[in-house]
Formats: sequence, structure tokens, C-alpha cells
Amino acid sequence: MPSTDAAYGPAARRALLELARDSIDHGLAHGTPLEPDLEGLPAELGEPRATFVTLHLDGRLRGCIGSLEARRPLAEDVAGNAFAAAFRDPRFPPVSAAEAPRLELEISVLSPPEAMHFKSEADLLAQLQPGVDGLILSDLGRRGTFLPSVWSQLPEPRDFLVHLKHKAGLPADHWSASLTVERYTTESFG
Repeated sequence: MPSTDAAYGPAARRALLELARDSIDHGLAHGTPLEPDLEGLPAELGEPRATFVTLHLDGRLRGCIGSLEARRPLAEDVAGNAFAAAFRDPRFPPVSAAEAPRLELEISVLSPPEAMHFKSEADLLAQLQPGVDGLILSDLGRRGTFLPSVWSQLPEPRDFLVHLKHKAGLPADHWSASLTVERYTTESFG
């Protein structure tokens, strides 16, 4: 099972949050994400990791974009996802210069996903850990994910799974032998 131990201390967390905010500011000024100088950052920020960056404005979601697979250094993933959350989330218009200083940022660093093994939907539901598991559900060429933070809005495993199926573009009652689910944890800070 993925670890829930904190891997990033206060200095690394501050550096990542500052990098996310700087990338949004860079996007406002130049239309592109900030490209961080990895040489000037703590070593752990150069390791490949997958992240999500969530933006809130006045307590409401204002953008959330992330990656599920570690394909680039942590600092680059945070900078790229912060820019994308601010300017490329299709659910929202781009963040304005007036909104940027008021944004609340949250960074979620994902553990590597682990395949879950189950014999039925009931078996899968029994294995879920509310408040801990993030899930990636895949079937029929469709995929959706919920971060562990979504449990605060959908605390019942059945509701969590039904909404995740919907997010993946599948019917609520969908079940097949080809359905796969992976679980991950996050270290989130903001």
C-alpha cells in the first residue's frame, strides 16, 4: 500500500508553493509556464514525481490540473500544472491579473499508483480507504481520477465510485472484467 509519510519538509513545501505562484505570474506576463532552474532547488525537487495543482478563489474551485505519471522533475511538474490550472482548465476562463493575488494554491504530490485486485464491485468497495485513497479508474479507453481530498465531498465508498465512473464517462452501474483501478496517496499542502 502507498505510504502516507510526509516526504517534503517546510522548506521544500514553501519552494514548491512559491514556484507554483511564480509560474502563474509568469503566465500572466508571458503566456507560458515558468521553467524552473533545477540547479538552485533542493535535490528532492528534481526527482520525477506526478502532481496536481488546485486553485481556489473565495473558497470555490478555480482550477485543477495534474499528472498521474511521473514524467518530469517535481519542480517542473508543479510549475507546468500551476500554469495549466490557471490558464488551461477547460471548466474555467483563464485567471485574470486581478484574481491571481487572491488565489489559494494547494499542491498534491502523488505516490506511484498501485494496481488493486478485486473480484467484484463489492470487493473493490470493501478495499477502499476513505480519506486516504486516490483512485484511477480505467475501462473501455476511458479514464478518470479522484484525489483523496474528494472524500470530503463524497465520504461513502459507493458514492465515490459512482461519481468517479461518471467522471470517466462511464454509466453509474458500469462493471466489466476489463475495468482496472489503481490507488495512490498524496502529500498535499497549501
